[in-house]
Amino acid sequence: MTTAEHPIVSLHDANIYVKKNLILTGVNLQVSKNEFVYLIGKTGSGKSSLLRVLFGDIKLNQGDGNVAGYNLVKLRQRDIPFLRRKLGIVFQDFQLLSDRTAKDNLLFVLKATGWHDKNKIDDRINEVLQKVGLSTKGFKMPHELSGGEQQRLAIARALLNEPELILADEPSGNLDPETSNEIMNLFFELSKTRCSVIMATHNYSLIERFPARIIRLETGKVIEN
Repeated sequence: MTTAEHPIVSLHDANIYVKKNLILTGVNLQVSKNEFVYLIGKTGSGKSSLLRVLFGDIKLNQGDGNVAGYNLVKLRQRDIPFLRRKLGIVFQDFQLLSDRTAKDNLLFVLKATGWHDKNKIDDRINEVLQKVGLSTKGFKMPHELSGGEQQRLAIARALLNEPELILADEPSGNLDPETSNEIMNLFFELSKTRCSVIMATHNYSLIERFPARIIRLETGKVIEN
């Protein structure tokens, strides 16, 4: 069980490299259960690279790191799918499958992560669509949904396996201000009731409207505001 003593994310003296280039050095970061954290910094400051380390897309070779009970330094290729079942990942560009309906986008993920029981699959899909306010839109194709609805579907997809942590990379970047507010309200509700959220953003007006803990990336360092 994740407690204050056992944070959902823990990095200690971590150096993060991308293709042998040192991006972030001496990273110390802890995120607790049901905590909402912003990652801020200029384009190229390492926000996306840090998130990629947390979901196992970039190997951590220096320092110590744990996410949802997985040691990032010792993480093997075959462990990555199991780590990602504990995570929900939300991208700016939604990354939905354009050739299938909203429900079938979710069905694809559940089958890929080992769900077999049709009734349980249907129940879970309906539950997450209800949670994000899309219970009547399951039959629609992604191009038939608004930008905000597509992002809600991406969040529904991230919630399917009841993650302990959601990683969101500029999730409001392509959305208008009103829709961004709706998405932020949803993320904050999730962080209070279901899971921790780490959100990379450079939208400072959002941070003013939805204050939370801020981690700043600057000149290769991670700094607590």
